[in-house]
Amino acid sequence: MLSESGHPPMTAQRYSLLSLLREGIGGHRGWQPAWRNAEPKQAYDAVVIGGGGHGCATAYYLAKEHGLTNVAVLEKGWLGGGNAARNTTIIRSNYLYDASAAIYDHAMQLWRNLGRELNFNIMMSHRGVMNLAHDDGEARQLKRRVEANRLNGVDAEWLDARQVKDFCPPINISDNVRYPVIGATLQRSGGVNRHDAVVWGYARAASGLGVDIVQNCEVLGIDVAGGAVTAVRTTRGTIKTPKVASVTAGHTSVIASMVDLRLPIVSHPLQALVSEPVKPILPCVVMSNAVHAYCSQSDKGELVIGAGIDLHQSYTQRGGFHVIEEEIAALLELFPQFSRMKLMRHWAGTVDICPDASPIISKTPLRGFYINGGWGTGGWKATPGSGHVFADLVANDAPNEIAAPYTLERFTTGKLVAEHGAAAVAH
Repeated sequence: MLSESGHPPMTAQRYSLLSLLREGIGGHRGWQPAWRNAEPKQAYDAVVIGGGGHGCATAYYLAKEHGLTNVAVLEKGWLGGGNAARNTTIIRSNYLYDASAAIYDHAMQLWRNLGRELNFNIMMSHRGVMNLAHDDGEARQLKRRVEANRLNGVDAEWLDARQVKDFCPPINISDNVRYPVIGATLQRSGGVNRHDAVVWGYARAASGLGVDIVQNCEVLGIDVAGGAVTAVRTTRGTIKTPKVASVTAGHTSVIASMVDLRLPIVSHPLQALVSEPVKPILPCVVMSNAVHAYCSQSDKGELVIGAGIDLHQSYTQRGGFHVIEEEIAALLELFPQFSRMKLMRHWAGTVDICPDASPIISKTPLRGFYINGGWGTGGWKATPGSGHVFADLVANDAPNEIAAPYTLERFTTGKLVAEHGAAAVAH
């Protein structure tokens, strides 16, 4: 069938491809922005410092759940350009203690329907997460975690070596290696998603509810009077507000120092890398504490590889070859066939870590100043749950049942949530 011009009619797919090409060449001038790139107002009911996943989620739930729409998210750079852009996007909730199970599985339940709720494709893939055991002692600890997970309603199971191989065919389970695989925990609901899509989805939804997203707006100081927050000073002027919520990942201590608050947090670089893209080979996420590496495969085909934190304290975001060498050596213990693959790029993010490897979600002695940080390497998987309970704390000035174990008071009472083991390779 011919059109009036005598040419075949243009299909929707062809039109879409031509539209993409035209917008790419033309600088995307015809695309509608996903969110309003707002100018900061003189005053807000609340200010969220940090435009990553947790910050945008906090603002979204403040507006959606609590009706607080006169809110600004202040990001010193571009939206999602901090740790949100540098993490490896692993989602799981198989932590040991009750308090951890509550918040991480709260996040898991929100992840399940988040794409539909935000009307944004976050590329969620529940492909499963395995934590490997390489000796009897490690196996006993992981089996204990499985039972603890089940008691808390978190899906978890134990696989022997043959079942590990069945679930992840490329893994090496030979006995004749330095770290033989004797079993693993498996959380089938675990997996990965797309980091920037999550941030953009939350930002668009929050903006649609009236929240101002303000980029390139660095906070330089916080004004205080009578023991309470009164304003934040930024590179784009002073903004009056009675509530300041700090959600700044590796720089939590920097923001806290602006109000002379010293936190039990240290910051370390955490490195990751990706390989050249290949056809699908790795069907799940594989993590190993003893071998000290973890790996998944992105939708583009790249192997996404990470390990533990750099031991020195630093705010650097650069990778180091000595860490890469250790990561690759560890990975090849599990997947010798990956030895011929090429490295594409590597980087580091800055993670802040508490003594018990669990976060801080808390009011502070300064009225109207709230802290959400210290997530270590567990921050991304908690994003929706963290934002949800933190918004509740900021709105009501009191922690709910899920957030209560993560107040600053636990460092004086001794009621720590010690998750060094369940945080796997991180600490």
